[in-house]
Amino acid sequence: MVLMPHPMETGLRADGSGQPLTAHYITDVHVAVGERTVLTARMSIAVSADPLLSFRFKGGRIGDRVRVTWQDNRGERRTDEASIT
Repeated sequence: MVLMPHPMETGLRADGSGQPLTAHYITDVHVAVGERTVLTARMSIAVSADPLLSFRFKGGRIGDRVRVTWQDNRGERRTDEASIT
């Protein structure tokens, strides 16, 4: 499982003064183990804040590094890594 801290704002809501909030959401997710891609996903405004992504893949071994990279509609990127335990 991967918890991706992100506001995931749809752009369809307004703030307290009635001004529209700017859209800000994850669009692309890439998960790799070493050089092997194990997951790619496209997201949209329909995903809640701080998405929790659960997935399975074959061939992972204890100690392998899993790298998760995402990009949002503003071009911001984040990459995190963890070892399989």
